[in-house]
Amino acid sequence: MMEKIKPVRVRFAPSPTGRLHLGGGRTALYNYLLAKKTGGMFILRIEDTDQKRYVASAEKEIIDGLHWLGIDWQEGPDVGGDYGPYRQTDKKALYRQYAEQLIEQGDAYYCFCSSERLAEMKQAQQKRKEFPHYDGRCRDLPLEEARKRIEAGEKYVIRFKTPKEGTTTVRDLVRGEITVENRTIDDYIIVKSDGWALYHLAAMVDDHMMKISHVIRGSEWIPTLPLHHLIIRAFGWDEPEWVHLSLFLKPDGKGKLSKRESAELMKDGYSIFLTDFIELGYLPEAVTNWIALMGWSYDDHTEIFTLDELVNAFSVDHLNPAPAAINFTKLDHFNGVHIRRLTIEDLAARVKPFFEKAGIDADDAALLKIAPIIQERMVTLDEAVSLAGFFFRDEVNPKAEDLIQKGLTAGQCAEIAEKSYAVLEKLPAIGVEVGEPEMRALVAELGLKPAQVFGVLRVAVTGQRVSPPLFESMEIIGKETVLARIKKAVEILRSNA
Repeated sequence: MMEKIKPVRVRFAPSPTGRLHLGGGRTALYNYLLAKKTGGMFILRIEDTDQKRYVASAEKEIIDGLHWLGIDWQEGPDVGGDYGPYRQTDKKALYRQYAEQLIEQGDAYYCFCSSERLAEMKQAQQKRKEFPHYDGRCRDLPLEEARKRIEAGEKYVIRFKTPKEGTTTVRDLVRGEITVENRTIDDYIIVKSDGWALYHLAAMVDDHMMKISHVIRGSEWIPTLPLHHLIIRAFGWDEPEWVHLSLFLKPDGKGKLSKRESAELMKDGYSIFLTDFIELGYLPEAVTNWIALMGWSYDDHTEIFTLDELVNAFSVDHLNPAPAAINFTKLDHFNGVHIRRLTIEDLAARVKPFFEKAGIDADDAALLKIAPIIQERMVTLDEAVSLAGFFFRDEVNPKAEDLIQKGLTAGQCAEIAEKSYAVLEKLPAIGVEVGEPEMRALVAELGLKPAQVFGVLRVAVTGQRVSPPLFESMEIIGKETVLARIKKAVEILRSNA
């Protein structure tokens, strides 16, 4: 069983070509959990050789996003380590050295085919309904001739010389043995014409140099897994254990989730990009819990986990290779559960930035009073502003249609507000213990439903139909302000009677 394996060395190796998405966050999480579970090392490596697609802000977003989730690493570009450099752009010469070694061994070759020729070749193959592949024109070019052409200034790439006979079998810890016929594996480019190594070479070199024991990565690498196995074998290196994770599907389960869907999701208050969840009011505890269960399970009923609990429970044996549909309803559920697990002090601190962003100066003492009465009603942290912003406003401006309750006229609601004012004005306190019993007595006296009387009072005091518990809210707002707001509500109702 995986629990018995020795301490692992694992890595998360994102490309800084865009924003960190949920799939990347989950890959990082699983690597982190396995490292922590086994007392091993988790490494952050930046695979930045694709300079054309490089985004300057991406590395910081990756680091910030992982830290927000609660994930840290023992080696990486920002913390150093014994197996660096941890950015691939610092190792161009190293990859070149290993590419030349493959050429000397006869396991790779220089290819001089122009992009025009390759495009024509691909077009012809498609017409013949063949799977696009390199036709091998430069495969058997004598090395001496190739080097003369390079000296003459010809542009070239370096391709891996894949065996064209037999089969290649690679074992995945989750998916079992994967076997392909070698003739179906292309002679992939491993070094581009600009001299930069591609993932197929660079990642294999790095994993060897960094002594990576387990490669946990996305399922998009399964098609080239046999190639990676062959490259490692060509060098005579020990092969890491392979784990290819499940694919993320769109919420409707139809098709792979892609970055293009993000704009549409944001309209509904969701995203596929990790750092967006901060502004959307989600807790890192909830997001971590959620993504952990998209492709892994502990048993058939346990769903709520802290990060520490995930470390203790995690096992590669329980990973599921089946595609997983993104379920944002589940995320909302988890977020609500984790919000209710927070201490009052922690919740108050976490909602404060949302009030500040809304231009509301929410003082800490007031937030500590408000947090307990909104905690049970919140799904996301940003809801604190719509639920409780009225506490910090000098006055509220209720709409007449909100003040008028079902089955009542404006005049009747004005009368309710006036009588409520009269009752509350005489009381020494207007909170739960004193104010609520007196107001319930008024409900009985008026012969109305509690929802009608308290509905008028709620809108008058908070300015909204939905609010935290009414009498707890009134107590925090204070008697003087409550009475002033009820008086204003009477005026609004009388003007609409």
